[in-house]
Amino acid sequence: MEQDENRLASLFPDVATQLRVALSNLHLAAAQLAPAEARENDPALDQKAALLDQSYYRLLRLVNSLSSAAWLTDSAPLPLQDRDIVALVSEICEKAGDLAPLLGLELRFVCAMERHVCAVAATALEQAVYQLLSNAFKFTPPGGTVTVELQVKNGLVLLSVADTGEGIPEERLPTLFDRYLHGGQPDALSHGLGLGLPLCRRVAEGHGGTLMAESRVGEGSRFTLSLPDKQVGGGVSDIPFDYTGGFNRTLMNLADALPVRAFMRNNQD
Repeated sequence: MEQDENRLASLFPDVATQLRVALSNLHLAAAQLAPAEARENDPALDQKAALLDQSYYRLLRLVNSLSSAAWLTDSAPLPLQDRDIVALVSEICEKAGDLAPLLGLELRFVCAMERHVCAVAATALEQAVYQLLSNAFKFTPPGGTVTVELQVKNGLVLLSVADTGEGIPEERLPTLFDRYLHGGQPDALSHGLGLGLPLCRRVAEGHGGTLMAESRVGEGSRFTLSLPDKQVGGGVSDIPFDYTGGFNRTLMNLADALPVRAFMRNNQD
């Protein structure tokens, strides 16, 4: 069984590569049919093109999850570089926070540190944070709050994403990160294929850390990444890796949670 899972996971990146090429062609054709200037001058066209853009970004998000799925059967440590984790997380929150009002939500970033350098796999960590934010956005009703908190305590970097949403039933918590690998059924189509949380846990473990979940129905959830507070030396890297082919990373990572309006050229009321 484990051999079959490994073989299946190893196919995902190849499938993702072929899908990414097809998606790029579709997106280029859509951009030619509905160029930016025409969309800005025609609200009806903008609305239709935004739906195409949203669908494109949702598929691109799924493709990137497939690309990362091979991690699920690989226990090797992730390649780490020293990064300012405060800058990394605050930038994610700033970009996601600009979109949160479209859902009637407030995104808060809580951190007492101005700067903190530690060893992280920046691209993988970014994907994990966006995944947790996407979940929080989806399951928190309008008027709610999503809080990202970053702190260092007892030799650990603690990065948490908490929401005031619907919460998770207690019986689901023990297998929350295992549904994809151990035969659990994924959520409804709009909630993805169940890859997200297992990938988040794999990112934590690839850093030598853990991912924990706390939740109460009707009160919200908190997911906490605990990462070793260490450095690997060799200088601090500030070179981002673009895994979206030059497209908007924030829209791609939050595409499942955002309304169509987020993808319009003029998305203000």
